[in-house]
Amino acid sequence: MIGKKLKILFSDIRFWIVVFFLVRLIGITNPPLEVAHNWRQTTVTSVARNYLEIDNNILYPRIDIAGEKTGITGMEFPLLNYLIYLLSEIFGYEHWYGRLINLSISSFSLLYFYKLINNFFKSKIAFNATIVLLFSIWFSYSRKIMPDTFSMSFIIASIYYGSNYLNNSSKSFQFGNLLLYFFMASLGMLAKLPSGYLLIIFSIFLLDKTITVQRKIIFLTVSILSLLSPLIWYFHWVPHLIETYGVWHFFMGNSIAQGIQEVSQNLILTMEKFYNSALKYIGFIIFMYGLISVIRKKEMNLLYILIISFLSFLIVIFKIGYSFPHHGYYIIPFVPVMALIVGYGLRQIKSKKFTIIILLAICIEGVLNQQHDFIIYDKKMSLLSLEEKLNRISKREDLILINSGDSTTPMYFSHRKGWGLSNKEITNGDHIKTLKEKGLKIIVILKHSFGSNMILDLPIAFENENYCIYKL
Repeated sequence: MIGKKLKILFSDIRFWIVVFFLVRLIGITNPPLEVAHNWRQTTVTSVARNYLEIDNNILYPRIDIAGEKTGITGMEFPLLNYLIYLLSEIFGYEHWYGRLINLSISSFSLLYFYKLINNFFKSKIAFNATIVLLFSIWFSYSRKIMPDTFSMSFIIASIYYGSNYLNNSSKSFQFGNLLLYFFMASLGMLAKLPSGYLLIIFSIFLLDKTITVQRKIIFLTVSILSLLSPLIWYFHWVPHLIETYGVWHFFMGNSIAQGIQEVSQNLILTMEKFYNSALKYIGFIIFMYGLISVIRKKEMNLLYILIISFLSFLIVIFKIGYSFPHHGYYIIPFVPVMALIVGYGLRQIKSKKFTIIILLAICIEGVLNQQHDFIIYDKKMSLLSLEEKLNRISKREDLILINSGDSTTPMYFSHRKGWGLSNKEITNGDHIKTLKEKGLKIIVILKHSFGSNMILDLPIAFENENYCIYKL
């Protein structure tokens, strides 16, 4: 009896979603100082904190590294940032709210992913695919303060509700499905525009002759309406903010031709994002096995989903260009498609025990290769004391300079605003003189993390083994 109950429990996808939600709560309050993309996270948190401390108008996000300027600039629609701000209004500011928000929404989307696949394929395929997605690159990035899995979670939910509307002949809750589709798709594309590429799979429904023309027209109309707010934000408001406030921050991509050239010059690294970053090696091997099985068994729906989503994602890759092979998180929007094919591949293995062993191996490999994201190294933790040291010798509004280059992380932990420059740029006396005229009061030289030591001919206000603070 106990064994039967355990079998039922372990075969329930909700059990695994909850368990590994709890597992990823370990270190959830860690500062955004892990090795991978701490700068992306502190950009999110700095904007959220500025909403709280300066101006809470969501249309005017502010970054910290903009020198004497306001810091207002164009960027991804700050939905995640604003949710952090709203929690901060209630409970007081904490950076880890962003981790918890992303983890909660990304975990809930796994249930949508399961239900979506279960509606059209076998439940075992849905279970396997969801487990694979859980332990893919999503395992660590779903607890980062970044909009990547966050935005894709809304897109997955939108596909679920949209497919419900198109595929269900019953009139019950049809308006609700359509409304939720519109809402989720709009939020997903606003949070990160490339995530919307996956909506192309609705073409499979629009080619379905069993769905009425009237329903297709209504769906297409709502889809176009869902595009309006993302298009206005990214192609009108973002350029307006950059032009008006003079701060360029957000990368809007390159031309397709330039992107193709950049990707072709980094082809090995680009391919590595698929076989290593996305699922790791065991998962990718089963993906290839699943792909061969799809072709051999002529599973036309799966093949169509894979082909049309890959071709659409290629456009995203080429628009991103050089940055795609050099940043792991850009592969995230395609991972759900790969997980679906892996889920199908696992279903083709006749031995249940062997299937479980392979699925377990995929999970273990995924965790072991992402465990470093749960660890913060001591040298980086030294930044946590920087604000307190600066408070002793300067005012919050004093502009500072840090030898951290383009990284936003040290400036965020200093709780100041100013400039990030390289050591070489700091040695340019004329440039420093110009910055001083703009209000520069303090120079922070990081000796290890985010910078390297250099000695300036200026009065030292504070020094320890990790950084030195000079006062102009």
